[in-house]
Amino acid sequence: MYPSSSSSFLSSSLPPLEALKPEERGLHLIQLLIKCANHVASGNLNLADECLCQISRLASLHGDSMQRLAARFASALAVRLVKNWPGIHKALNYDTKQPKLELDRACVIFTKAFPYLSFAYAIIAQTLLQAMSAERVIHIVDLGSADPKLWAPLLQSFAALPDGPPHLKITCVHSNKAVLEKLGPKLVKEAEALDMPFQYNPLNVSLRELTKDMLKVRSGEALGFVSILNLHVLLAQDDQVDAQFRPKKSNIDVKDCKQMGEFLGMVRSMSPKVVLLVEQEAHHNSNHLVDRFIEGLHYYSAMFDSLEASFGGLSSSSEERFVLEEMFGREIENIVAWEGVEREERHERYAWWMVRFCEGGFKPVRLWLDSMEDSKKGYKIITQRTSLMICWNERPLYAVSAWTC
Repeated sequence: MYPSSSSSFLSSSLPPLEALKPEERGLHLIQLLIKCANHVASGNLNLADECLCQISRLASLHGDSMQRLAARFASALAVRLVKNWPGIHKALNYDTKQPKLELDRACVIFTKAFPYLSFAYAIIAQTLLQAMSAERVIHIVDLGSADPKLWAPLLQSFAALPDGPPHLKITCVHSNKAVLEKLGPKLVKEAEALDMPFQYNPLNVSLRELTKDMLKVRSGEALGFVSILNLHVLLAQDDQVDAQFRPKKSNIDVKDCKQMGEFLGMVRSMSPKVVLLVEQEAHHNSNHLVDRFIEGLHYYSAMFDSLEASFGGLSSSSEERFVLEEMFGREIENIVAWEGVEREERHERYAWWMVRFCEGGFKPVRLWLDSMEDSKKGYKIITQRTSLMICWNERPLYAVSAWTC
């Protein structure tokens, strides 16, 4: 039971639940969430708690997309509050990282249920083929995706080149050894079936641990890099935190990041023919809590709408949907509740990545994509500057770009 002060606050300020239509409830939840985020940012724990009490009456992990989204963001705010008491936080056994097997399963479900990554894979494969088709010795470095659905079709495309298949080496960087061990035999088997000279080089390290020497790049190799939803983790740093909302000085205020600069410098020093990047088209790397909270609401609202369209409406109790929402919930928690090096979900828009890559000595190159019909209604690909945006309706959710030295 809530304290009497909270109960009177709730009864006087919140209309009866049965009187709220879904649209009204959704709007009310957004207002409450932003209000709560401001209270959390300013350190007003009592008012934040009152807001969370109201949200808990309206939000639900099994409701419509807005109710599910609100439940995830409310949970993230609650975790941030609990972190003010490290002993309580530790005793509750909060874990910032999903178990590897569970996360890997969520990624498989996501790739299967939605065309976002399928679109990205098609763009990557065609762009790599255009960049490398005249090369006879090719070395591609996969910075963390390790998905056979990306690489097996690419092997087939290289094998079908008019001059015959080139010698292809794929180096896969991944922190999960089991993922690497699963990918290798699949690619080797595919290459043998295609009678294609092939080498698989697994590196069981994180991007932070990766060094130039580990890649063993040889003279004469045409080198390419592919990063899919991974490079932003290098933006995690012990930065100055300002929880309050303040207007940005400019539309594009790119924060210096020594770790990212050094990594891009290392990549550039190897003179790759092409670097392909897929990242979330959102700005969740602000030091201001409320700023990134609002941005997160916009971004994940579109993502949860997409989930609802794929898995069904209010009554949907799909286990796969819940697994995906748990994965996105962990991302939301990391964005909202954590700071410093622990806050790894530092998604940045393409405009920010363009500044980082150009300052690192790269220049954009053309992306290739054959005309393709959207596999499901509501999904589309649009051109924005030198990138391709993968959208849900009119909202870009992922940006694909290609770079060279």
